[in-house]
Amino acid sequence: MGIDLGTANTLVYVSGKGIVLQEPSVVAIDQNEKVPLAVGEEAKKMLGRTPGNVVALRPLRDGVIADFDTAELMLKSFIRRVHEGRTLVSPRIVIGIPSGVTGVERRAVMEAAAQAGARDVYLIDEPVAAAIGAGLPVAEPTGNMIIDIGGGTTEVAVLSLQGTVLSESVRIAGDELNESIIQYMKKVHNLVIGERTAEEIKIQIGSAYPTPEDEDAIMDVRGLHLLSGLPRTVTIKGPEIRESMAEPLGVIVDAVKRTLERTPPELAADIIDRGIMLAGGGALLRGIDTLISHETGIVTHVAADPLCCVVLGTGRVLENFKQLERVFSGRSRNM
Repeated sequence: MGIDLGTANTLVYVSGKGIVLQEPSVVAIDQNEKVPLAVGEEAKKMLGRTPGNVVALRPLRDGVIADFDTAELMLKSFIRRVHEGRTLVSPRIVIGIPSGVTGVERRAVMEAAAQAGARDVYLIDEPVAAAIGAGLPVAEPTGNMIIDIGGGTTEVAVLSLQGTVLSESVRIAGDELNESIIQYMKKVHNLVIGERTAEEIKIQIGSAYPTPEDEDAIMDVRGLHLLSGLPRTVTIKGPEIRESMAEPLGVIVDAVKRTLERTPPELAADIIDRGIMLAGGGALLRGIDTLISHETGIVTHVAADPLCCVVLGTGRVLENFKQLERVFSGRSRNM
C-alpha cells in the first residue's frame, strides 16, 4: 500500500488496484466522547461550521504531523476503509514525506503508520515519489528537476540515478496562498472569510501570471464585514487576487532559483534540455508554469495528473520493489 500523507489531501494506492482513496486530511472529533465523528470529505464539510463540542482538525501542518493521535486515527480509518473493514490485514506501507523533515518528524510518521496496523513502513521523499509518478526517468544518470507544490510544503529537487542530488523544502505552499487571500480580503475589503472560501477564490479566479482571461475574471465573495459586523457580499477581480498571492509565490520562485544555482553544470545542462516538471495540487494554479519559465528561462511542464503524482510514485515503487529499493529514505519493521 502506498500513501501520500499530505497536509491537504491523503491518497492511498493499493498494488494491483491503483488509487483507491483520495480524501481531505481532516478529522472531526466529538470532544465529550473523544471519538472521531467523521474522517475525510465529510469532516472537511464541517471545517469552521461545528458546534462547541465538535472540533474539525487537520492533523498535518506544513507537511508534518502536528497532532499525533488524530493523525493515527485518520490513518487507521483510511486503512480500514481500503480493506473494507477487515482488521487482520497488516500491509507493507510506503509513505511519501517532505524531504526537509527532521528525524523526529520521520519517526512520528513511522510510528503513526505502525500504530495504524502496518507490518513494514518505508519512507520515500516526496520529490522522488512525485518524479517517479510523473514518469521522469529517475533511474538514469541524467538530471531531472521536479517542483512539488503541496498544501503545506513546496519541494524543489534535482534527481539523478534514483537519488536526490539537491533538494530544498520551503514551508510555503497552497495553505499560505489561501492565508494571503484571507489577509488581503481583511485588509482591503474589511471582509472576514474562512479557509474554504479562500480556497474557492484561488481555484476560480486565482492565477500566478497575467493572462487576458484573468483580467476579466470576477467573483462574488460572501463573508463577515468587519466594520458593520454583518454578513456582506463583495465583488473581487482576478488581478487583485494575483497581487495578494505575489509574496508566497515569490518565495517558491526564489527556492527554485537557489536550487538551480547549486546544481552541478552537467545536470544543469540536462535540466535545460528536459525542462522542469511541476507536480502537486499547487501546479493546478493557472499560470504558475509560465511564471517559473519566465523567472528561470527554462521550459516548465505540468505533470499529467499533478495531484496524484506522489501516490502513483509510491505505487510504482511498491510494484518494482527490488529495482527501486535505493529510493527509500527510512524504514521500520514490526515483527
